[in-house]
Amino acid sequence: MERFERGGDSVAADEPHGNREVDSDARRLSLARKVALATEILATYVRVRRSLWRDELPATLAKLRMGVAVPAGAQRVDAGRRLASAVVRVLDRLPTDSRCLTRALVLTRVLARRGIASSLVIGVKSEPEFGAHAWVELGGLPLLPTGEAAFGRLVEL
Repeated sequence: MERFERGGDSVAADEPHGNREVDSDARRLSLARKVALATEILATYVRVRRSLWRDELPATLAKLRMGVAVPAGAQRVDAGRRLASAVVRVLDRLPTDSRCLTRALVLTRVLARRGIASSLVIGVKSEPEFGAHAWVELGGLPLLPTGEAAFGRLVEL
């Protein structure tokens, strides 16, 4: 596979959508790459909000998952955790609603752009009052907070 450099990223020539490899540690990213990742997360946030406004959840999820699915491995899980942390940090700064479902969908798209397949899990609780929570898992490991034992798994998409 032929590789080339673009904007400081090593990209495989045959990767769809110019997916970037995720093997570098987020703490070592240059300022320019951190800004690019934050911009990607914000643009994805806008896309998620628009899609949820127009479509139902399954259609939104299908759109966001467009990309190459790569089986989860230890390196992919580490990259997923770093990306999840970045999504939370960026969306926490927004003055808008960034609830668990929105965060989970944004992370799903950020992972899919890098060819990483993930699962969206929706959990519920009935007591003391009804509640629902969404998170993302990669290889069965949660990347976003699961709400601990309070939420039982309802569905995995």
